[in-house]
Amino acid sequence: MKNILFVADPLDHFKIYKDTTFSMMREAQRRGHRIAACLPEDLQWVSGGVVTANVQQITLTGDSKAWYREDIRESKALKDFDAVLMRKDPPFDAEYIYATHLLEQAEREGAHVVNKPRALRDHPEKLAIMEFPQFTTPTLVTRSAQAVRDFHAEHGDIILKPLDGMGGMGIFRVTKDGLNLGSIVETLNKNGAETIMVQRFVPDIVQGDKRILIIAGEPAPFVLARIPQGSEVRGNLAAGGKGVAQPLTPRNREIAETVGRALAPRGLLLIGLDVIGDSVTEINVTSPTCFQEITEQTGFDVPAMFIDALEKTLRPA
Repeated sequence: MKNILFVADPLDHFKIYKDTTFSMMREAQRRGHRIAACLPEDLQWVSGGVVTANVQQITLTGDSKAWYREDIRESKALKDFDAVLMRKDPPFDAEYIYATHLLEQAEREGAHVVNKPRALRDHPEKLAIMEFPQFTTPTLVTRSAQAVRDFHAEHGDIILKPLDGMGGMGIFRVTKDGLNLGSIVETLNKNGAETIMVQRFVPDIVQGDKRILIIAGEPAPFVLARIPQGSEVRGNLAAGGKGVAQPLTPRNREIAETVGRALAPRGLLLIGLDVIGDSVTEINVTSPTCFQEITEQTGFDVPAMFIDALEKTLRPA
């Protein structure tokens, strides 16, 4: 039996019918492991001491509404857990980064943190694609409104997005007519104060924005194609996209194995690769999702694959 701490969003906000962190907890408890949870704001360090958190030791009940029972709430050192899973959703803001520094201090004290805090900081989800230009659609990262206009003039049909969003939040498409381009850039980059990403539109989005899960460097055998509905350009499930599980294609595997070989050794046990057509658009490492959707549609147990990989990283009992 292992003690596993999940640093996550508030438990009462979980939508357990689709939540990936919940599926991890359920599989861990099924194997006899003990589960605890806390928020990033529960982490603290006092000089001369170790990083601690005010944690909830919980038991999953199997009830769809009152889905967990709090057994005890206590202050506990992170190093006393066998694994600490950082599962806080974006935004990837200053507070998120501060939390990774506290988690990294806990590592120095002996804690085993997944994904590795330094790797989380070093691979912001939009910008991590820069390491793999062979797999990306033409992309611009800039604060300059003029650079965006020049990029639009060259490519005609573009997608603009903030660097710290999730679930399709703040994504805009501007077609050849350039309608509202100036206003969109001002909104996203706050008149040059913030950096944004611009990408050439990939028409293959009609076949879906594929989420490829890479666990311990190996892609899961099925992906979730998130297909935009109606007039929506975004495939994200949070934006109303329809999730359809599909087998991993040979090209998907080639891309995923290349990314996995490079990133897994850096301490990224779980990666969620977003691919449209043959183009990687994001590399998600903070709290990748879609475990339950793939498992329910295909029968392939993604949570079991993940907990298998996690258990292999833990010190012997």
